[in-house]
Amino acid sequence: MTDRQDFASASVPRHLARGGLGFGALAGSVLLIPAVGPAALLLVPVGLLVLRGCPMCWTIGLLQTISKGRLRRSCVDGRCELSVARPAGSARSYGDGVVRLRAPEPDGVPPREPVAPGR
Repeated sequence: MTDRQDFASASVPRHLARGGLGFGALAGSVLLIPAVGPAALLLVPVGLLVLRGCPMCWTIGLLQTISKGRLRRSCVDGRCELSVARPAGSARSYGDGVVRLRAPEPDGVPPREPVAPGR
């Protein structure tokens, strides 16, 4: 069992809709104060609930939603590796459906060829 929180949505459009509602409620809570008074602040908890926490939580969820299924993290003996998930049997996979990425070269340009497991 992992301790990590997951803020991702089922799809990017659904996540963007949640963001629109959440940020709209937060903005409305401030902008409606002159019209309806402090009662407008009741929209703050609604906005935070829709965003699943603070605006940063929503942003983290957006990044998780975009990368869902595209990245794979594996940790062995305290060393974690981030890999790009590929369909099994593709030209760039090594039988397990994952392309291993090497660290960027000193000039900042990433290598072009994937690294085979065990190298």
